Amino acid sequence: MRIHTGQKPFACDLCGQRFNRKTTLNVHMRIHSGQKPFACELCGQRFKRKTNLNSHMRIHTGQKPFACELCGKRFSHTTSLKGHIRVHTGQKPFACGLCGQKFSHKTHIKDHMRVHTGQKPFACELCGQRFTRQSTLNIHIRIHTGQKPFACELCGQRFRHETSLKDHMCVHTGQKPFACGLCGKRFRHETRLKSHLSVHTGPFACDLCGKRFRHETRLKSHMSVHTGQMPFACDLCGKRFRHETRLKSHMSVHTGHKPFVCELCGRRFSHKNNLNIHMTIHTGLKPFACELCGQRFNQKTTLNSHMRIHTGQNPYACELCGQRFRYKASLNSHMSVHTGQKPFACELCGKGFNRKTDLNRHTRVHTGQKPFICELCGQGFSQKISLNNHTSVHPGQKPFGCVT
Repeated sequence: MRIHTGQKPFACDLCGQRFNRKTTLNVHMRIHSGQKPFACELCGQRFKRKTNLNSHMRIHTGQKPFACELCGKRFSHTTSLKGHIRVHTGQKPFACGLCGQKFSHKTHIKDHMRVHTGQKPFACELCGQRFTRQSTLNIHIRIHTGQKPFACELCGQRFRHETSLKDHMCVHTGQKPFACGLCGKRFRHETRLKSHLSVHTGPFACDLCGKRFRHETRLKSHMSVHTGQMPFACDLCGKRFRHETRLKSHMSVHTGHKPFVCELCGRRFSHKNNLNIHMTIHTGLKPFACELCGQRFNQKTTLNSHMRIHTGQNPYACELCGQRFRYKASLNSHMSVHTGQKPFACELCGKGFNRKTDLNRHTRVHTGQKPFICELCGQGFSQKISLNNHTSVHPGQKPFGCVT
């Protein structure tokens, strides 16, 4: 009857909170006394209520009796199921009283409130950095321990964050799940989509091409594409760049600073992108395939360059003699014909070369390195052309036939 009348005759002497049952008051009193009479026999953790102990036991048994009727996912607690249901309904019943932002879980709003208060109660014992959430601290700890618990089942690459693994899987599947609702362009990562949206919605528009930007500084930087202006110059070699970030990245050429290390072979890189590309050597991953011949590549830029073999496109022209080239590197090497410049010098004998590949080939004269191995007899060679010539020594290997 007290449910209908609202009567709560049992009051807490310490805080004044009232209850309609004496048993509920008795349970409440444990908040003040700190009493936790129900202990887990497996791990010793203690609880104020027996229902909490029963729920906790499912951690050990793996029991998940509560199933979602929409997707079949199972949960060990009914509260977890209720929270999950909001993924399907989109319901966000918990609103922040300060900014109005809405959340699907009550725990999320508690975490969000720290944005307003600036409170960061979770501190790293190793470096002192503080965090608003325990889960964020747990992830941060992996920086110190080097732990990467999330492994790709296809190539074995490991990740510190589950979201990083999910993003990585798109490399294997080719899936681009995030689509722009305005132009249909698709992206592997949600961050790339958000960045792309500024092209349509940004308040600062380019008068020449109509491209839009979120920040005026980005628009000013973009204008150099049309003007050809390169305002950022290297003080050491004079090379110029459109963007300050490119200049900062370039400086590692002079300083030799290479902060990104391959954990498998120890090779160091000045840029994280270069490390990521290098990792494909170990994994054998080549996610970019030519649609015309099926050849696969570990970089999109390499695939784009390869496509010129099929199209016959030679976009790079020499301004002095008009000769055209498929690759920019080929044009740069060709320019030494006109200038006589040989920028790549051997550190051991001083001999100069106009191409880095020629320098690398020459260096083997000093090191004795013979990376090209005959599969038939095991003999090594310093140059690939020498290996190709050698194969004719073996019986049945006569690659050059008379046409007539």
